[in-house]
Amino acid sequence: MSIKQKPYILIFLERFKRNQLAVAGMAMVFFLFIIAALAPRISPYNPALINVDQILSPPSSSHWLGTDQLGRDVLSRMIWGSRISLLVGFVAIGIATFIGALLGSLAGYYGGWIDNMIMRFVDIMLCFPTFFLILAVIAVLEPSIWNIMIVIGVTGWMGVARLVRAEFLSLKDREFVLAARASGASDFRIIFRHVLPNALAPVLVAATLGVAAAILTESALSFLGIGVQPPTPSWGNMLTAGKDNIEIAWWLSLYPGLAILLTVLGYNLLGEGIRDAIDPRLNN
Repeated sequence: MSIKQKPYILIFLERFKRNQLAVAGMAMVFFLFIIAALAPRISPYNPALINVDQILSPPSSSHWLGTDQLGRDVLSRMIWGSRISLLVGFVAIGIATFIGALLGSLAGYYGGWIDNMIMRFVDIMLCFPTFFLILAVIAVLEPSIWNIMIVIGVTGWMGVARLVRAEFLSLKDREFVLAARASGASDFRIIFRHVLPNALAPVLVAATLGVAAAILTESALSFLGIGVQPPTPSWGNMLTAGKDNIEIAWWLSLYPGLAILLTVLGYNLLGEGIRDAIDPRLNN
């Protein structure tokens, strides 16, 4: 009598739900998505509206998180800033994941001189401090949200490439790959139809953690004044305003800083939870 095995997705969900920190991280990320999606509806004020009568007003019933140096509502700017964080995080990591998965697939599948050439290029890229490389490129280009996303993505693919290459090395000689090759399938079909889908589990974890890193990088660039430019609200450039007025307006630094902290923490907890749930050593 055969015993019906549970679908893997159910096993994954059961493991994930047992990790309370991962569930908390998922709730934080989901809450950020809701805030960003409903920004036009839930924002109490126009984030760019200047009110000279309310300059540096402390938190009150009319402005829950206070106002900034131009009288703009901090809560409204934080709500709209969440959209910038999500956009930068997902687009930048999408670019990094695409480049890393493509190069890692070619290196792991073909091996030989192709593998050596790609991995030596990865080693060269890893020799440069990523943040300072981004600073150098952004200093040359015009600071804009699109340039930031592209630069973060183009400088952040090396870890994904290594993960995908390692998975390909362990999968390319499996029976299902040999069967596909014997049936006359092209290399393109074997790579992208048979092997790559089975190598995406660690990539999903890396991408989740990478979103947090991209958000943190964007905030740091905006804080330095070479990221998202005013009047577009960004948590990073809000921190810059807070730094200039920290002695008389503590709320300008506290709330954007907490938003960055909780967002990065949420993505890290979620990524760690996904990694623990897909780890085969946790099989019951």
